[in-house]
Amino acid sequence: MQFTRALDANTCPHPTRRTGEGFGSERLMERLNIGVINQEKSLKSSCFGGRVAGTAQCVLTPDASAETLQFQTHSSRKSYADANRVSAVILGGGTGAQLFPLTSTRATPAVPVGGCYRLIDIPMSNCFNSGINKIFVMTQYNSASLNRHIHRTYLGSGINFTDGSVQVLAATQMPEEPAGWFQGTADAIRKFIWVLEDYYIHKDIEHIVILCGDQLYRMNYMELVQKHVDDNADITISCAPVDESRASDYGLVRFDDTGRVLQFFEKPVGVDLESMRVDTSFLSYAIGDIQKYPYIASMGVYVFKRDALLDILKSKYSQLHDFGSEILPRAVLEHNVQASIFTGYWEDVGTIKSFFDANLALTHQPSRFEFYDPKTPFFTSPRYLPPTQLEKCKIKDAFISDGCFLSECRIKHSVIGICSRLSFGCELMDTVMMGADLYETKEEILKLLLSGKVPVGIGENTKIKNCIIDMNARIGSNVVIANSKGIQKADHPEEGYYIRSGIVVILKNATIKDGTVI
Repeated sequence: MQFTRALDANTCPHPTRRTGEGFGSERLMERLNIGVINQEKSLKSSCFGGRVAGTAQCVLTPDASAETLQFQTHSSRKSYADANRVSAVILGGGTGAQLFPLTSTRATPAVPVGGCYRLIDIPMSNCFNSGINKIFVMTQYNSASLNRHIHRTYLGSGINFTDGSVQVLAATQMPEEPAGWFQGTADAIRKFIWVLEDYYIHKDIEHIVILCGDQLYRMNYMELVQKHVDDNADITISCAPVDESRASDYGLVRFDDTGRVLQFFEKPVGVDLESMRVDTSFLSYAIGDIQKYPYIASMGVYVFKRDALLDILKSKYSQLHDFGSEILPRAVLEHNVQASIFTGYWEDVGTIKSFFDANLALTHQPSRFEFYDPKTPFFTSPRYLPPTQLEKCKIKDAFISDGCFLSECRIKHSVIGICSRLSFGCELMDTVMMGADLYETKEEILKLLLSGKVPVGIGENTKIKNCIIDMNARIGSNVVIANSKGIQKADHPEEGYYIRSGIVVILKNATIKDGTVI
């Protein structure tokens, strides 16, 4: 009996299992405590070219007692995953309806997050930090902002890709397919299969990592690929434990004691949801209260063998458009589909509520998620902004980005984006302010005020709570934004705001006049 687990010294661990090998008794698994063993530099170099953190393996031999653990390195592994033979595809998302109005003028992966980043920076940075530098980004709806950010950050900033590249593939109309829009995640890749197949063959690509652009997490994708290789899997699904309140939002999986997926059910409800409940006691070392997380959800992060992906999209399931709702439920019956459990921080930010909560959670001390890690940093567009200027401010539990001007204001439990301006007497609490793309000089601000107009930023004595303020918003003086009536949903685009899940969302480029009360 053997239990293996991939570990990264810089990220939260996730357990993996080899095909054909069971867990043993539940009691034993609950007692199993796995530590981290650092690998020698030579091993990392031979395995990953020195670009990926070392891993460790824990082995429980058949004659071992419950208290006995034997540790070994991966020196006996027959096949190492090579990052040079791995390519990534990042899906730019659909209409982003659940993130509306933040997606009214931009694609979901282009939505600002954490003060100075964009959501696309998460999978892009994870790829680079994993040693994967052959990346395709599929774009479709409102893609201008996303394309601009990708160009500024990853194509025009001097990043050295050696033999890799970042290529943007925008939805296009083919002669034989009048409907040019992507019909789903699988269809997006299928429509460019002629480009991808030529590239994969030319570059000798063996494995394809498929990612989405609306999540917040840090992952070493090469550990996921290595498990995929170890299991000789056709498809590997990265999964995470979730509670009952969120389970119906995801594709759920059930798998056997070898990690092979037996069932995949997309967004089940009622009796179907109950049927996907699993025993998560084997994760007790990582999640604590196993009763709270009775489901295993797909993260929307997949690894495919090249030939398996091409066969699925071109032949076997050529009429099916979506991985989660159509292809994976069928593939588990005909292919070796494996699950890999990720127990690090992971948050899907595809709704206004989850996006708002994830941003504010960054201000907690200690934060469950850190954007900065010296070995695996997150990259974004180099803006060359000056330091933020603070004048007699009171700030508690907040993110303050570069290039801001804050004057005698109070900020609590909030995220302040780049180039934000807060005037005398402002109070912000539980607020995500995305900032601005431009600076207005003192002379320009004075001229606007004298003419009865509102400058970019927030005016004097304005009080804001439980709010998302999109880019370049102009909020006047003596404004109150608090949703004191607790309205859960409202549409007031002509007045510059919407309300979703009780959160007021000020539109991009909106103007909120002096004295307004929301």
